[in-house]
Amino acid sequence: MTTPDAVPLIQLRDIRKAYGGEDGGPRVEVLRGIDLTLSAGEFVAIVGASGSGKSTLMNILGCLDRPSSGEYRFAGEDVADFDSDTLAWLRREAFGFVFQGYHLIPSASAQENVEMPAIYAGTPAAERHRRAAALLERLGLGSRLGNRPHQLSGGQQQRVSIARALMNGGHIILADEPTGALDSRSGTEVMALLDELAAQGHVVILITHDRDVAARARRIIEVRDGLIVDDRPASAPSAAPLPACAPPPLDLRAGSRGTVRAGAWRAELMDALRAAWRALWLNRFRTALTLLGIVIGVASVVVMLAVGEGSKRQVMAQMGAFGSNIIYLGGYSPTPRSPEGRISLDDVAALASLPQVKRIMPVNGAETVVRYGNVDHVMYTGGNGVDFPAILNWPVVEGRFFTAEEDAAAAPVAVIGQKVRERVFKDVADPIGRYLLIENVPFRVIGLLAAKGAASGDSDSDERIVVPYSAASVRLFGSHDPEYVIIAAADADRVHEAEQAIDRLLLRLHRGVRDFELTNNAAMIQAEARTRNSLSLMLGAIAAISLLVGGIGVMNVMLMTVRERTREIGIRMATGARQRDILRQFLTEAMMLSLLGGLAGVASALAIGAGLRLADVAVVFSPAAALGAFACALATGMLFGYTPARQAARLDPVIALTRP
Repeated sequence: MTTPDAVPLIQLRDIRKAYGGEDGGPRVEVLRGIDLTLSAGEFVAIVGASGSGKSTLMNILGCLDRPSSGEYRFAGEDVADFDSDTLAWLRREAFGFVFQGYHLIPSASAQENVEMPAIYAGTPAAERHRRAAALLERLGLGSRLGNRPHQLSGGQQQRVSIARALMNGGHIILADEPTGALDSRSGTEVMALLDELAAQGHVVILITHDRDVAARARRIIEVRDGLIVDDRPASAPSAAPLPACAPPPLDLRAGSRGTVRAGAWRAELMDALRAAWRALWLNRFRTALTLLGIVIGVASVVVMLAVGEGSKRQVMAQMGAFGSNIIYLGGYSPTPRSPEGRISLDDVAALASLPQVKRIMPVNGAETVVRYGNVDHVMYTGGNGVDFPAILNWPVVEGRFFTAEEDAAAAPVAVIGQKVRERVFKDVADPIGRYLLIENVPFRVIGLLAAKGAASGDSDSDERIVVPYSAASVRLFGSHDPEYVIIAAADADRVHEAEQAIDRLLLRLHRGVRDFELTNNAAMIQAEARTRNSLSLMLGAIAAISLLVGGIGVMNVMLMTVRERTREIGIRMATGARQRDILRQFLTEAMMLSLLGGLAGVASALAIGAGLRLADVAVVFSPAAALGAFACALATGMLFGYTPARQAARLDPVIALTRP
């Protein structure tokens, strides 16, 4: 393979560049057949009047633009074969740009502006900082490392751009009217610097319309109307010796083309984060308004889901008080003319042995006349076992429940519901220890049940009296057979399986006759839970619309940011940023915006939830819901930030640099 130093550094053959004409409009030909050869170590001035095509030629030489036709070879390689990443690599490694308008990033310090090419080259931070400081010190700006461009004079800004051009070695310095915006003193200093760089072996290509400035070069090329009309080298390019201190020639072998150092992504990410934070901070009011949309969206989702979950759990707890795992067993008439089936205590004992049954309790009860003093009331009295509080999740809040010994002895003791106390003992401060007549049989009140209310469509459960099963059978009803049986399934989530097991056993015990009926509250409770889940999802969906609106706000802000920072994009591309680097830069800003909004939204949701709890609103925060809303905010930022970021990455470097 031909070595890089065996051929001219730059060769242009019949280079043409035209604009327009695509849509039938006028076609303007700027370059009309340029032939040019540049070798290592040359100091060349390209001169011409405004509109002559010299700036367009510079853009093509610096790989900021592509020719419409012709051949451009760099170190023997055809640049037309290079993709956008390889062109970015070539700009980063081979060229250093010094623009008339300085083209420094306003929000970055002098040192950070100088370091930019090295960031995209993957230079380690310590080495990057040291080299940038040394370059600025060498150019007389050692005390201005932290100054922003607006804190520097024009000459100082131009020196910063020269330092940036040298950051990665600066094999070829492309200076476009470097003294055009400077006073004479600053212009003289800048030209002295360019003379020094040429003496050190850098290729210096000076674009100017000032012939006095051009006279500092060793070779003058005059461009007029898109053609080279004069080329006056001081000596033949091949005769110019390459200084010993000149930058080494670039290796354009395929193995190194377009690559960066390992770990470059870390430096690029840190630079992207710094730039993102500065962009958001410099536009604080706009950022706050955008954040507000994301905060409202995230907080709405989290709070709505928390309220929905709290409401669901509250209802489930209330419904659970009536037994989500409870199965009721009673007699049933298989045909209209057949007698109702009878559940015996032997059936109860057999069912108790099933593994699907946790507890079982026969109930012998009926409406009874209850008297205390001179007032009669009709109340439901049920004979129950000692498992009553556990099986029905119905605790005693005052006094106690009867014991197994009292049940075995048919003791005349009773535990009353809240409504019984209010109606029967309304004038009694403490009913515990008092006697009441149930069907003219005296029972001593030993406990008071907690308030339970009524399931939908049922009578009030608090209007009941609980007595031992044996006492009800012997003293009140004269029958030992239960009116119905309450069964607690071993697993609340497998009530249906327990029903099937009970059904199979009873069919065997009743010789295949289905004269019994099994019912439970699980279906009603599950239906209620599904309804609440649907409500929660609906509330979450409504809240998610706010998050969507916040995402649209992110996209609008990013579109405005891309428009406002178009020149910065061009500067980054000129210093070696690839399309994916620009994409990462603006996606990072969108992600940072969404990250801040998501965190603030979750914090706001927690604060709102605390206020709702103080107002006795049932609120249950789910970490999964908060993380989900936060993740959705980030995903929304990524989704809506991608289009503006992609638009930024696809900008043409020349167009971006010339945007106001």
